[in-house]
Amino acid sequence: MSYNIALQFEDGVSRIIPCEGHELVSDAAFRAKINIPLDCRDGACGACKCHCESGDYELSEYIEDAMTEDEAAQGFVLTCRMRPKSDCVLKVPTNSAACKIEATSHEGVLSSIDRGSPTTVTFSLNIDRPLAFLPGQYVNLQVPRHKELRAYSFSSAPNQTTLSFLIRDVPGGLMSGFMRDKAEPGDKMSFVGPYGSFYLRKPERPVLMLAGGTGLAPFLSMLRWLKDNPTNQRILLAYGVNANDDLVELDTLEELKAALPNFRYFTVVVDSTSGHKRTGYVTNHLGVEDLNGGDVDIYVCGPPPMVEGVRRWTAGLGVTPRSFHFEKFSATHEAAK
Repeated sequence: MSYNIALQFEDGVSRIIPCEGHELVSDAAFRAKINIPLDCRDGACGACKCHCESGDYELSEYIEDAMTEDEAAQGFVLTCRMRPKSDCVLKVPTNSAACKIEATSHEGVLSSIDRGSPTTVTFSLNIDRPLAFLPGQYVNLQVPRHKELRAYSFSSAPNQTTLSFLIRDVPGGLMSGFMRDKAEPGDKMSFVGPYGSFYLRKPERPVLMLAGGTGLAPFLSMLRWLKDNPTNQRILLAYGVNANDDLVELDTLEELKAALPNFRYFTVVVDSTSGHKRTGYVTNHLGVEDLNGGDVDIYVCGPPPMVEGVRRWTAGLGVTPRSFHFEKFSATHEAAK
């Protein structure tokens, strides 16, 4: 039996899709070419969490890290685990633009590559038409002459014909090896996307950004977007790396600082022998005042320990931020976004 699933987005746009009783809501949305935020597809990450305002449904197995028992009791669902038993109304915690952008295949030409850093590579692709995405999202890039895909965030602003990326040079990595040793301007590359639920929401309060390593990339995209869409809200970026060699795009950050009056940033190096002004973890150099009494939007992109470390830091200060958005990645598997 088929049911009607009403999807209500944060910007007030609604869309009704059919969903069979045996079908997952996420699959029905995909069939309707609506990209509900979705990453793991197996009830582990929580990216597809929505609030069911009305209707009956059943949820298959998921882990509590993705959704707690209290949330489930309040009517929250994971669309990758949800099968409807009646017509339902789902409140999707994202802008409709994020879900109506159809993930398609694209081709680009490698226009520039910078191997100046011993631990990272930056490169740009030229495409025929401007690509629409939300600042902070990512694409799956195909490694030339291989079938494998690697997920990387844009470091460029949306709606451009030149797309830029910042990736970690992983020893033995397939994409890393190509970019470090083989890539040349003029090479063709294909990618699929955009994807992701980690993107900049409309700044309505101070914004705190915390980047770990190449987790800087989506923040460069966000800041470049803000350059053309200015806000009066304060924006602070804490950018942490393991060693001095890992610090990149500092000239870009200085340019953004000059262009955005309400933006400031600082860098931190974990290595205590680096001679850097700030060492340790980024949270060592932040205070309760940076949380604005909880009226702050926090964005974190970095390895899982960093994301959890930020959670512990806010909890230790007894402050609950208004919103907490994060993107975890593992550079070992070249899944960094």
